[in-house]
Amino acid sequence: MGNCNGLPADGGSNPAAAGNGLHVLPAHEPAPPRPNPPPPPSSEPRPRLSGIGRVLGRPMEDVRSTYIFGKELGRGQYGVIYLVSHRDTKEVFACKSIATRKLINRDDVEDVRREVQIMHHLTGDRNIVELKGAYEDRHSVNLVMELCAGGELFDRIIAKGHYSERAAADLCREIITVVHSCHSMGVMHRDLKPENFLFLHKGDDSPLKATDFGLSVFFKPGETFKDIVGSVYYVAPEVLRRNYGAEADIWSAGVILYILLSGEPPFWAETEQGIFDAVLHGHIDFASDPWPSISSGAKELVKKMLRADPKERLSAIEVLNHPWVRVGGDAPDKPIDSAVLTRMKQFRAMNNLKKVALKVIAENLSEEEIMGLKEMFKSMDTDNSGSITFEELKAGLPKLGTKLSESEVRQLMEATDVDGNGTIDYIEFITATMHLNRMEKEEHLYTAFEYFDKDNSGYITVEELEQALKQYNMGDEETIKEIIAEVDTDHDGRINYDEFVAMMRKGNPIMVPNRRRK
Repeated sequence: MGNCNGLPADGGSNPAAAGNGLHVLPAHEPAPPRPNPPPPPSSEPRPRLSGIGRVLGRPMEDVRSTYIFGKELGRGQYGVIYLVSHRDTKEVFACKSIATRKLINRDDVEDVRREVQIMHHLTGDRNIVELKGAYEDRHSVNLVMELCAGGELFDRIIAKGHYSERAAADLCREIITVVHSCHSMGVMHRDLKPENFLFLHKGDDSPLKATDFGLSVFFKPGETFKDIVGSVYYVAPEVLRRNYGAEADIWSAGVILYILLSGEPPFWAETEQGIFDAVLHGHIDFASDPWPSISSGAKELVKKMLRADPKERLSAIEVLNHPWVRVGGDAPDKPIDSAVLTRMKQFRAMNNLKKVALKVIAENLSEEEIMGLKEMFKSMDTDNSGSITFEELKAGLPKLGTKLSESEVRQLMEATDVDGNGTIDYIEFITATMHLNRMEKEEHLYTAFEYFDKDNSGYITVEELEQALKQYNMGDEETIKEIIAEVDTDHDGRINYDEFVAMMRKGNPIMVPNRRRK
């Protein structure tokens, strides 16, 4: 939200091991919040609050009626992270509480709102901390997220001094996979640093997850930004020159890789301004220990990620395909799909009932859940017509890092164009590209079921299915027979709610299989 902690100059030989302190600009930064311990947990759930929240713009909710607050896990410029547990399920999570009194102007409010939108937009990625819910009350915005109990990458670097090349390559691959996921979804992180990568658990095989999207922004291909944000050791030279794009994230990841291999940052000075001067000067030390014993492949990759000219810097895909980073040293034959393309391919494989049900769910999603996809739709809809043509889709997918043949683009077009009019409208795009974990919510599934079950009998009959699908030119007799055969597992000639839920969650490993209609 406007800035984040950097690392202080402490004069020691290993500045990467120093604590937090310095930060970078901008002008609208409020003072850091004073400690605000949570009130003692109450066994009685609190009543729902009245009024619309100033930040999220929706009815206020008391997060403490759902979660019990425990100990403080950490704190940043604006917020405090607490350990919380769900009152009913007893599941534990982390909750980032942001004091609304510290959000003084419109920029501060927009930063928090955008952080929520971006976390919703990136939901479901195994390398990104999952947002479970966002709540606003009279005093704070509370972001409930999955708990990463394995600690920060930063702490592991300090504990180990530096990683072996193989371990560093594995971590680099996970970090760059995050960057690729963000960039392919039209998001620039803008504050990549070891403190913002957390391990899910304490084991050596723990997944690494990116967190803290408070400085992140949506971007369109070719768009440039001018505000200086980030953290001192990791900021790219073009950010300091106030003219940068998504390539700045690759620079930050290159700095992290340098630290993983050597235990020290590549740009170091006694003062913040000195560090900025070193970044702009761009000299990287490969002569001091341990660099003489590090492989030429590792050094080559670091150099290519820290190219001063962002146009010459490797992209996320190019880093992932670099021989030093690849698993076993062999590049895969096919290019890595962007998250949007993967979702469109999943959508293409669905039956027509599921496609229409997803359209109903898409139409009922909140603005914050689909803001990111709306931005991607607008970037592809280059003539602002409100729909994406075949030519716009063909031109837009490569900008997300996706290489497809013309026939593959046409197949995606036909699958996504639910109403068959030759273009992809806004709701069709959201339907095909929203992450399938939107179906984890019982209320979304029930809303979709009710859409088909017109007479509220608790069943979708053949006639109701035919009536719903005919609106989308999908209701031919053969299609309906195939759907009934696939979904009607008790063979009574109609689809009950459990059968509908099973069909919707089939093939989605993230879904919980045993939740039932109340």
